[in-house]
Amino acid sequence: MNAPKTNACRALDALGIGYTLHPYEVDESDLSAETVARKVGLPLEQVYKTLLVESERREHAFAVVAGGEELDLKAVARALGWKGAAMVALKEVQPLTGYIRGGVTALAAKKAFPVVVDELFELHEVVSVSAGQRGLQIFLAPADYLRASAATLAPIARR
Repeated sequence: MNAPKTNACRALDALGIGYTLHPYEVDESDLSAETVARKVGLPLEQVYKTLLVESERREHAFAVVAGGEELDLKAVARALGWKGAAMVALKEVQPLTGYIRGGVTALAAKKAFPVVVDELFELHEVVSVSAGQRGLQIFLAPADYLRASAATLAPIARR
Protein backbone atom coordinates (compact mmCIF):
# COMPACT_ATOMS: atom_id res chain seq x y z
CA MET A 1 0.00 0.00 0.00
CA ASN A 2 1.38 3.38 -0.98
CA ALA A 3 1.41 5.82 1.91
CA PRO A 4 0.58 9.47 1.30
CA LYS A 5 3.24 12.09 2.07
CA THR A 6 2.56 13.93 5.29
CA ASN A 7 3.84 17.35 6.38
CA ALA A 8 6.50 15.52 8.40
CA CYS A 9 7.67 13.78 5.19
CA ARG A 10 7.71 17.07 3.31
CA ALA A 11 9.82 18.64 6.08
CA LEU A 12 12.38 15.81 5.78
CA ASP A 13 12.33 16.07 1.97
CA ALA A 14 13.04 19.80 2.20
CA LEU A 15 16.13 19.06 4.30
CA GLY A 16 17.30 16.30 1.95
CA ILE A 17 16.94 13.68 4.69
CA GLY A 18 16.43 10.07 3.66
CA TYR A 19 13.71 7.98 5.32
CA THR A 20 11.29 5.17 4.63
CA LEU A 21 7.56 5.12 5.33
CA HIS A 22 5.97 2.16 7.06
CA PRO A 23 2.16 2.05 7.04
CA TYR A 24 0.34 -0.27 9.43
CA GLU A 25 -3.24 -1.18 10.28
CA VAL A 26 -4.56 1.02 13.11
CA ASP A 27 -6.60 -0.35 15.99
CA GLU A 28 -8.24 2.71 17.61
CA SER A 29 -8.54 0.80 20.92
CA ASP A 30 -4.78 0.09 21.05
CA LEU A 31 -2.45 2.91 20.03
CA SER A 32 0.40 1.60 22.21
CA ALA A 33 4.03 1.71 21.12
CA GLU A 34 4.21 -2.06 21.72
CA THR A 35 1.53 -2.64 19.09
CA VAL A 36 3.12 -0.20 16.64
CA ALA A 37 6.54 -1.88 17.09
CA ARG A 38 5.05 -5.31 16.38
CA LYS A 39 3.19 -4.06 13.31
CA VAL A 40 6.21 -2.28 11.76
CA GLY A 41 8.64 -5.06 12.70
CA LEU A 42 11.06 -3.14 14.92
CA PRO A 43 12.17 -3.80 18.50
CA LEU A 44 10.25 -1.64 20.98
CA GLU A 45 13.40 0.26 21.98
CA GLN A 46 13.67 1.63 18.41
CA VAL A 47 10.07 2.88 18.23
CA TYR A 48 9.86 6.35 19.78
CA LYS A 49 6.78 8.12 21.03
CA THR A 50 6.42 11.90 21.02
CA LEU A 51 4.74 13.42 24.06
CA LEU A 52 3.71 17.03 24.65
CA VAL A 53 4.65 18.58 27.98
CA GLU A 54 4.14 22.00 29.52
CA SER A 55 5.78 24.11 32.20
CA GLU A 56 4.11 25.90 35.08
CA ARG A 57 4.20 29.01 32.83
CA ARG A 58 2.35 27.13 30.03
CA GLU A 59 5.46 26.83 27.83
CA HIS A 60 5.34 23.71 25.67
CA ALA A 61 7.87 21.17 24.43
CA PHE A 62 8.01 17.75 22.83
CA ALA A 63 9.58 14.90 24.79
CA VAL A 64 10.62 11.86 22.76
CA VAL A 65 11.18 8.52 24.52
CA ALA A 66 11.42 4.88 23.48
CA GLY A 67 8.12 3.02 23.33
CA GLY A 68 8.68 0.86 26.39
CA GLU A 69 9.86 3.69 28.61
CA GLU A 70 8.13 6.21 30.78
CA LEU A 71 8.84 9.93 30.60
CA ASP A 72 10.52 11.32 33.72
CA LEU A 73 8.79 14.69 34.11
CA LYS A 74 11.39 16.04 36.57
CA ALA A 75 14.20 15.13 34.17
CA VAL A 76 12.51 16.75 31.16
CA ALA A 77 11.86 19.91 33.21
CA ARG A 78 15.56 20.01 34.15
CA ALA A 79 16.59 19.52 30.51
CA LEU A 80 14.37 22.44 29.47
CA GLY A 81 15.35 24.72 32.36
CA TRP A 82 11.83 24.64 33.79
CA LYS A 83 10.83 24.39 37.45
CA GLY A 84 8.46 21.53 36.66
CA ALA A 85 6.72 19.78 33.79
CA ALA A 86 3.37 18.10 33.30
CA MET A 87 1.77 16.19 30.45
CA VAL A 88 -0.52 18.35 28.31
CA ALA A 89 -4.20 17.38 28.55
CA LEU A 90 -5.20 15.18 25.60
CA LYS A 91 -7.87 17.66 24.44
CA GLU A 92 -5.16 20.34 24.06
CA VAL A 93 -2.70 18.23 22.01
CA GLN A 94 -4.35 18.64 18.60
CA PRO A 95 -4.99 22.42 18.87
CA LEU A 96 -1.34 22.94 19.92
CA THR A 97 0.39 20.52 17.53
CA GLY A 98 -2.02 19.89 14.67
CA TYR A 99 -1.70 16.16 15.39
CA ILE A 100 -3.97 13.63 17.11
CA ARG A 101 -2.99 11.08 19.76
CA GLY A 102 -1.18 8.19 18.07
CA GLY A 103 0.03 10.50 15.31
CA VAL A 104 1.99 13.18 17.17
CA THR A 105 5.42 14.10 15.81
CA ALA A 106 7.78 17.01 16.40
CA LEU A 107 8.35 17.17 12.64
CA ALA A 108 6.31 19.94 10.98
CA ALA A 109 4.10 20.47 14.01
CA LYS A 110 1.74 23.46 14.02
CA LYS A 111 4.13 25.31 16.35
CA ALA A 112 7.89 24.77 16.62
CA PHE A 113 8.23 23.77 20.26
CA PRO A 114 11.59 22.75 21.74
CA VAL A 115 12.30 19.02 21.38
CA VAL A 116 14.10 16.88 23.97
CA VAL A 117 14.97 13.31 23.02
CA ASP A 118 16.11 10.61 25.44
CA GLU A 119 19.88 10.15 25.43
CA LEU A 120 19.73 6.49 24.29
CA PHE A 121 18.21 7.55 20.95
CA GLU A 122 21.61 7.72 19.24
CA LEU A 123 22.47 4.10 20.08
CA HIS A 124 20.31 2.82 17.22
CA GLU A 125 21.09 2.71 13.50
CA VAL A 126 17.42 3.32 12.67
CA VAL A 127 14.58 4.72 14.76
CA SER A 128 10.87 4.96 14.10
CA VAL A 129 8.72 8.03 14.82
CA SER A 130 5.19 8.92 13.83
CA ALA A 131 4.82 10.41 10.36
CA GLY A 132 2.11 12.72 11.69
CA GLN A 133 -0.89 10.43 11.32
CA ARG A 134 -2.07 7.21 12.88
CA GLY A 135 -0.99 4.15 10.93
CA LEU A 136 2.17 5.63 9.43
CA GLN A 137 5.71 5.53 10.83
CA ILE A 138 8.92 7.11 9.51
CA PHE A 139 12.15 5.10 9.80
CA LEU A 140 15.29 7.24 9.73
CA ALA A 141 18.76 7.65 11.22
CA PRO A 142 18.75 9.20 14.71
CA ALA A 143 21.17 11.97 13.69
CA ASP A 144 18.82 12.97 10.85
CA TYR A 145 15.83 13.18 13.20
CA LEU A 146 17.84 15.25 15.69
CA ARG A 147 18.85 17.67 12.92
CA ALA A 148 15.34 17.90 11.44
CA SER A 149 13.69 18.55 14.81
CA ALA A 150 16.52 20.70 16.26
CA ALA A 151 16.35 18.40 19.27
CA THR A 152 18.62 18.17 22.27
CA LEU A 153 19.53 14.90 23.97
CA ALA A 154 19.02 14.39 27.70
CA PRO A 155 18.35 11.52 30.12
CA ILE A 156 14.55 11.94 30.23
CA ALA A 157 13.28 8.34 30.37
CA ARG A 158 12.55 6.30 33.47
CA ARG A 159 13.99 2.84 32.90
